[in-house]
Amino acid sequence: MLQTVANSADRPSRAAIAGLTGLTRATVSALVDDLIAGGLLTELEPAPRTGAGRPAAGLALSPDGPAGLGLEINVDYQAACVVDLAGVVRHRFVARGDQRLLTPTAALAALDALATEARAAAEAEGTVLAGAALAVPGLVAPGGLVRVAPNLGWQEVRVPPLAGLPVTVDNEANLAALGELRADGGEPSFVYVSGEIGIGAGIVLDGALYRGGRGWSGEIGHVTVYPDGRPCRCGANGCLEQYAGQEAVAADPELAAAALGIALSAVVNLLDLGVIVLGGGYAPEFARLHEGIEIELRRRVLTAGLAPVTLRPAALGADAAMRGAADAVLRGVQQDPAAWLARAQAV
Repeated sequence: MLQTVANSADRPSRAAIAGLTGLTRATVSALVDDLIAGGLLTELEPAPRTGAGRPAAGLALSPDGPAGLGLEINVDYQAACVVDLAGVVRHRFVARGDQRLLTPTAALAALDALATEARAAAEAEGTVLAGAALAVPGLVAPGGLVRVAPNLGWQEVRVPPLAGLPVTVDNEANLAALGELRADGGEPSFVYVSGEIGIGAGIVLDGALYRGGRGWSGEIGHVTVYPDGRPCRCGANGCLEQYAGQEAVAADPELAAAALGIALSAVVNLLDLGVIVLGGGYAPEFARLHEGIEIELRRRVLTAGLAPVTLRPAALGADAAMRGAADAVLRGVQQDPAAWLARAQAV
């Protein structure tokens, strides 16, 4: 029910939801009343009458309902944001600093302080947090264990509760891709490429994140673009990360664009994706990068003459990962509103 409203392009009425779900109008009305009473839905005034019949009131996710706390830790910053159920960012905090100089314990302690500040800001205006999720640039195992985050120097790091909340942990590019999927609401299949010091990708197929057999898909930063090239932190040579990471873009944007085009052409040829989204540090650099990438796509993608690839900047810009983390929390509420309502009543 809540997801039906969340996924609707407009503000559906109770009658429209009954038609979409196959439930009776009486059942829908009772469920809607519960969700409104629980602060998850709000009923809006009907649109001005344009024809015969009484206009129906529309339903929308309530901005006064629970919010998600999205967190991100990357090589040169930490970030936190509070996003309400309607998708509006209520609070945003960013702390700049080289995380490679900190131990995992010290970095997580600093993030806990930032998360606590964000939680206090939310609670000061009466907003309840449904939970927290953390985006990290690395491989994450079930249960929140960061197996390896090479650009942070982390190995086998378990993330503790932050700001007094249990935390779901995921790869930053995966979360950014999910955030972009919600923000854009259009193309259901695309590859999202996040460019920071390291490079990651989130692959969305038919509206769902593709994680791979072991949950570690998307490590595009370690695709080889120049086999005899520069040594990489991972132990290989010629990885994309060495030619198109944030520092490389600043030093030589033309080389970075060409390297990205080579790697992305391979992704398109393999997965038959028609849309590439540049996010993270690439979003503000889109004007400098897109031409060089498109040259390589036209040259190397087998089907380029039949169906050109669309290249665009992320709708959420550099905030996509922490926004996606907050959205991950809110999706949990949308998928199981009964559990949230029971939890809220028990407090």
